[in-house]
Amino acid sequence: MKENIFLYLVGTAGSGKSTLTGKLKEWLSLRGLDAIAVNLDPGAEKLSYTPDIDIRNWISLKEIMNEYDLGPNGAQIVCADMIALNAEQIKREIETFKTDYVLIDTPGQIELFVFREAGRYLFSFLNPKRSMVAYLIDPALTKTASGFITQLLLSVTTKFRLGSPLINVLSKYDILEENNIRDIEKWSNLDDRLYETLISEDPSVSRELSEQIFILLRYFGEKISLMPVSSNTLLGMEDIYTALQMSFKGGEDTLSD
Repeated sequence: MKENIFLYLVGTAGSGKSTLTGKLKEWLSLRGLDAIAVNLDPGAEKLSYTPDIDIRNWISLKEIMNEYDLGPNGAQIVCADMIALNAEQIKREIETFKTDYVLIDTPGQIELFVFREAGRYLFSFLNPKRSMVAYLIDPALTKTASGFITQLLLSVTTKFRLGSPLINVLSKYDILEENNIRDIEKWSNLDDRLYETLISEDPSVSRELSEQIFILLRYFGEKISLMPVSSNTLLGMEDIYTALQMSFKGGEDTLSD
């Protein structure tokens, strides 16, 4: 039986999780590797790929809204918690596929998966020892130092909550402007340049708080490693594959020539 490698695509709404899920599956398949895509967003109205396993087959956002007289946000929370109740079914469905990679497209709102116990339960129930998280950093939220550091804090929090190896994916790299790329490369060093830019954006920010943020981020490394990825140009697909191989297969390259 094949030993699956699970990759959870996590990020804020609009960061490109679903698009990357579909494109990465295509990229792997074209290179002779079996991959399946799992949609965990009950509220997804339209996906850019066809999921092999779809939570919408068991949980309907509209039905939850009608049954419990809830608005969209309240229903999303109920649906997120109900995913845990379907954990056994999801696992059985995955096991019917003889696949190398399981790509899991998590709900649009990051809090529905990362910050609720149902998401962490599902993560630990499926295959925690052979799972990695790809945290997608949305370029629209990295145009300022404060936005950039907020994304890093969400990434660190995700790693802490799920307890999994994590790669930081700079999503939609092809739409970034050159000056934004330079800023991100500069800020990712986590040195005084990021600190000074952060303070200059809002001098009222507590110096003590800023220092504590830097202490926290530097605890995880002197420099944040960012993986540029584009679903349009396919930039970074091989880098994601390599990260998975390094973590779970000792760097073995199984790509077809």
